[in-house]
Amino acid sequence: MTATIDHPATEVPSTPAEYVALDEQWSTHNYHPLPVVIAHAQGAWVTDVDGRSYLDFLSGYSAMNFGHRHPDLVAAAVEQLGRVTLTSRAFHHDQFGLFCRELAELTGTELVLTMNSGAEAVESAIKVARKWAYQVKGVPEGTAEIVVAGSNFHGRTTTIVSFSTDEVARNDFGPFTPGFRVVGYGDAAALEAAITERTAAVLIEPIQGEAGVVVPPAGYLARVRELCDQHGVLMIADEIQSGLARTGELLALDHEGVRADLYTLGKALGGGIMPVSAVVGRAEVLGVLRPGEHGSTFGGNPLACAVGRAVVKLLATGEFQQRSKELGGYLHGRLNELVGRGVAEVRGRGLWAGVEIAPGGPEGRVASEALAERGVLCKETHDTTLRVAPPLVITREELDRGVDAIAEVVAR
Repeated sequence: MTATIDHPATEVPSTPAEYVALDEQWSTHNYHPLPVVIAHAQGAWVTDVDGRSYLDFLSGYSAMNFGHRHPDLVAAAVEQLGRVTLTSRAFHHDQFGLFCRELAELTGTELVLTMNSGAEAVESAIKVARKWAYQVKGVPEGTAEIVVAGSNFHGRTTTIVSFSTDEVARNDFGPFTPGFRVVGYGDAAALEAAITERTAAVLIEPIQGEAGVVVPPAGYLARVRELCDQHGVLMIADEIQSGLARTGELLALDHEGVRADLYTLGKALGGGIMPVSAVVGRAEVLGVLRPGEHGSTFGGNPLACAVGRAVVKLLATGEFQQRSKELGGYLHGRLNELVGRGVAEVRGRGLWAGVEIAPGGPEGRVASEALAERGVLCKETHDTTLRVAPPLVITREELDRGVDAIAEVVAR
């Protein structure tokens, strides 16, 4: 007989501190959030349970590219909620094929594999690359390797942390999945040396987000493409954070005029409403999958596809790419004014920046807390870098407000 546990009835919290205490008591401590309890959001702004407003300078790590509760995305979700939300892939539904076609046409690819989270998309791309290596390239079964870059962030599943160089993400989670070679990011010579006859793919972020919004040297991504072509290796671009207009182009690789064989997409693909991810790419590659070999109960569900279609429609106009390009230029201009005044370096593209705090300045966590006190939500990475990724609906005046707050904090 299963024992039951009686929990005393409690009142709904009334202050931010009470909400935080509730989270601390009942949730697993796999995050260390700032003590801000968000209750409402619209556009580039969020409001806490006390009614205080904050400028969102993080956008859910690029999941909120179109701002909070974009009316077109909300309308698509509400309309689909009134019809059907889940069928599983045991049946067809009327949103799936349309979403796949429209996403493929937007990205200039041939097939779409739908999943939910970014990590699932990366795991899916790894599986596809391995099967392609065995069935198409002729790599001996069980020996395929994938070359990845150091300081990468592709998710936190067991396989993905197996090739992470971040000790926090990796320590105590072994034994690890074999089949990966790690080389320095931006080092084309090291990449070339790591490729063998067993290499199935190179998995790369066009811009490394978690590492601090690191942009590789000019010509590096084009060289990666050349090496993949020379050695019969797939190029997989992880565009989960960098893609879908964040950098001023639809995909970050577009800045270099480079095309990947597979792309992993997520975050903004769900418009901040649904977890939606996908692997898109060449039919020769994704076509190696057969029924029963890979899937997801919720992947490609009707609600996700309806929201995803609305996202694709917004991106198809080019408006958000242009906003990111123009406002990104303004943002980087303002941030670069802070170099030598509490900032050591500014990296990134479009409305995405890594602000490296100068030695002697506040630690990243302290700076993030100080920004929250000033009504700006941002988050640190690796102790010394602030990640800036505001919604693409932000205005110049709002950018000024956020940058002014950063200037105050890093100069303290």
